[in-house]
Amino acid sequence: MLQFQPPGFGHKVIHTSLGAMVYYTQTTAPWLNADAEDLPPLLFLHNFGGGASAYEWSKVYPAFAATYHILAPDLIGWGESAHPVRDYQIRDYLSAIAQLITQTCQQPVEVVASSLTAALTIRLAISQPDLFQKLYLVCPSGFDDFGQGAGRRLPLSLINTPLLDNLIYALGAENEFAVRNFLQNFLFAKPERVSQEMVAAYLTSAQQPNAKFSALAFLRGDLYFDLSLYMQQLKIPTVLFWGEKAQFTSIKLGRRLANLNPSVIQNFQAIADAGVLPHLEIPEVFIGLLQRYLYSSC
Repeated sequence: MLQFQPPGFGHKVIHTSLGAMVYYTQTTAPWLNADAEDLPPLLFLHNFGGGASAYEWSKVYPAFAATYHILAPDLIGWGESAHPVRDYQIRDYLSAIAQLITQTCQQPVEVVASSLTAALTIRLAISQPDLFQKLYLVCPSGFDDFGQGAGRRLPLSLINTPLLDNLIYALGAENEFAVRNFLQNFLFAKPERVSQEMVAAYLTSAQQPNAKFSALAFLRGDLYFDLSLYMQQLKIPTVLFWGEKAQFTSIKLGRRLANLNPSVIQNFQAIADAGVLPHLEIPEVFIGLLQRYLYSSC
């Protein structure tokens, strides 16, 4: 996945209880004018779903590399990180993200995360608030918010059928047509914004050995939960961003979640003409919005 990183970014590795986790950060020119690790940390966490990886944020984090120590991992089970053969559970990702922060950050971190991973970040910030300074979350959802399932698109009986689960993954994530179709019709508001590079990056991640196990855990709903049950416990200052045309998790849902904790959710930023991944679909707009909040005392 290093081939999809912007100039000046290389990868490093930490070792977690579930295996090696690769993360991308400043390593070469043009970011050599200072020791990046002396800068305040800014952590970018990608969403789940077939082909997911740190590439999701690669159009955004270079804009902050001069002032922050960028950390953009491929989470366990995704991208170039370890793909242990297991039934992934919520606790696996809470633990892995916490281990990443404690091993790479000497101070509380600001986190930029999306969708289900953003929701998991909220849970981790509740249980281990000392790890966090501020959260910038895009369409956070547990995919079972307010008891209304939003994510599962296939019956469990099909997903759990031996051999058939392999076919589902092969047809749904391991070929170019499926990847392009999913990006265009489900994740983006405008299909023409999907580039060949995006398709190639998602496909490369989806084709990693044993990549199906994390993807199928997500598809089955093993990682889903009701985020509304946690929102009022959050105490870390948070900004929410929401694509107005997001599928699965509508902006109406976002406003409803934000209203559960208005003293902590400091801003709710709607993003016009964007789907659930505005940072990949219209990165120049998202960069401008994130700069507004990162560099202000909102």
